[in-house]
Amino acid sequence: MVVIYSKGFCPYCKQAKALLTELNIEFEEHDVTDDPEALQKLTEKTGMMTVPQIFAGEELLGGYDDIAKLHDEGKLEEMCKK
Repeated sequence: MVVIYSKGFCPYCKQAKALLTELNIEFEEHDVTDDPEALQKLTEKTGMMTVPQIFAGEELLGGYDDIAKLHDEGKLEEMCKK
């Protein structure tokens, strides 16, 4: 399962969701904009408060630039099947 932590006003979050949608990769979104518990969980998992942060299972893939690079390398779809 792919999980994306995002904020509503974040352009990189929108790009990440658009890429995943374009590739027919289903994801669960946790919008941390007004959810301190979700933000705390993100911080505990990554040590960061920046978004987006995208996970495939328990593996942190990173942000938009990271998944775009994985896609360009032909690795993203396979990693998201985990």
